[in-house]
Amino acid sequence: MAEQNNDLIAGRNAVSEALRSQRSINKILLQEGAHGGSLGEIIALAKQKGVPVETVKAEKLDKLAKGLRHQGVAALAAPIAFRTLDDVFARAAEKNEEPFILLLDELQDPQNVGALIRSADAAGVHGVLMPRRRSCPLNAVVAKISAGAVEYVPVVQIGNIAQTIEELKQRGCWVVGADMDGVDFYAANMSGPIVLLIGAEGRGLGRLVKQKCDDVVSIPMNGGVNSLNASAAGAVLMYEVVRQRHQF
Repeated sequence: MAEQNNDLIAGRNAVSEALRSQRSINKILLQEGAHGGSLGEIIALAKQKGVPVETVKAEKLDKLAKGLRHQGVAALAAPIAFRTLDDVFARAAEKNEEPFILLLDELQDPQNVGALIRSADAAGVHGVLMPRRRSCPLNAVVAKISAGAVEYVPVVQIGNIAQTIEELKQRGCWVVGADMDGVDFYAANMSGPIVLLIGAEGRGLGRLVKQKCDDVVSIPMNGGVNSLNASAAGAVLMYEVVRQRHQF
């Protein structure tokens, strides 16, 4: 397989997590002269899994990484395997927990998507749902920003968001959208089976999507800036779900 047909995972933490997970890794690229830190552990993991390690010049790694801070190591991996809604609900059942799902409404910024997946993993989200169209691709930038969390949180590609919301409701979930016009989030009940819906950068939730929500919440803003970016808002709201679940 040609290197340009592989997904490139850049950075020591992201490569290490990819090796520990079930991700299919084709090759590790190690920069000439790179040493120290977690590189020894990465090489040992690669040997344990039978993944070849190739030493390359810094110029080649820089070119493949396309501006990413690779820290002297990258992995060539097969494309991320998307999961299904059934997988997400099965994961919740295995943990004996109420479903906790993050639905992203056509987010475009890989920085936001990667950060949201990282927060989702930390908060115990059972799955992240993203539309096939008009969404940021799950590429090397997302994997890097997620710090490897994309290897652990099931990601589901969906078609029509409104139809998916209806299906989630039929499965017993309460759909809560984040929007500036909503009620203060601490006044909402988010303790049961829940889908947290985060709107796209700039425009927020679409009109039809907002109408489909069971509840719409906002984060009170007390400073000079009247909004948070999608990843920060999502993290605040995910941990409100965690807080309420522990409380109740």
